[in-house]
Amino acid sequence: MMDVLLVKYLASEATPPEQEKVEQWISESEDNRRYFQQMQSIWDGSLDTAGISHSDENKAWQKFQRRIRKSGEAGGSKTGFGWWRIAAVIVLVAGAAWFTSTFLFKATKDPEIVQIIAAAEVKRDTLPDGSLATINKNSTITYPSYFKGNTRTVALKGEAFFNVKPDRKKPFVIEVNDLSIRVVGTSFNVKSKGDSTEIIVETGVVEVSRNGKFLQLKAGERAVYSNADTVATKETTEDQLYRYYVSRTFVCDNTPLWKLVEKLNEAYEVNIRIERPALRKLPLTVTFNDESLDTILDIVSQTLMLKVTRKDNQIILH
Repeated sequence: MMDVLLVKYLASEATPPEQEKVEQWISESEDNRRYFQQMQSIWDGSLDTAGISHSDENKAWQKFQRRIRKSGEAGGSKTGFGWWRIAAVIVLVAGAAWFTSTFLFKATKDPEIVQIIAAAEVKRDTLPDGSLATINKNSTITYPSYFKGNTRTVALKGEAFFNVKPDRKKPFVIEVNDLSIRVVGTSFNVKSKGDSTEIIVETGVVEVSRNGKFLQLKAGERAVYSNADTVATKETTEDQLYRYYVSRTFVCDNTPLWKLVEKLNEAYEVNIRIERPALRKLPLTVTFNDESLDTILDIVSQTLMLKVTRKDNQIILH
């Protein structure tokens, strides 16, 4: 029925309610928009092939209608096979050709491999299914140009934050080290460093599998896997420092100093050292929004009454 309405719409013979229905249908999804554009291209191409200008297309339709009616009268047809049914057949044939060329050919062709490398700066990428990935520095993600089969599989080296588009029929899978991280639609951070892999879930549910053993993580939970441990244990996430490279913000909420220092070393590629063990657990409640390292160190030193000394390639807090 929608194909018939599309033909009427293209022929400028749709009623106002029908026009509204078609325009709403087109706006509902990207696939609908592409389908309409394809039909419009076929329509325009047909006019061009016949040597008909766009200003004369209504007259051409009217001639076509009269021809169809005369054919029906000559054949004595009383079954209502009007021109809309013939037009619908034309659209269906054209649509079938478009579907075959767009999807069937793609299904038989192996996808190309895409690799995004974030070397000296953070990168953001939209995956073929519409999911979003923020790749931290010194990290790489690899994925096919389109997701073929029953899963959407991505390989990761380093660290990335994923905001996955929901699709229960086609789970999103991340392969990292010897882990398989499976989700349907959620947002979470994965960090691989050496033989250690950390997963922090921000929203939704994530299932992690390793050697046939499964662990489910919910929003606000964290798990760390290493080669030395056979099974990881989950715990509650106590801060949001893990997403500093996503938001360019360091959020401390009664956060111990050593955690902030750890992330500052990663973000600014420096070597900050806390001189005395007693200082490591000093709590901080502050937010740094895209500040310079010097500004952050100045605020930390004033807040915790510390001294900052630079020596060789080290920054010492004492």
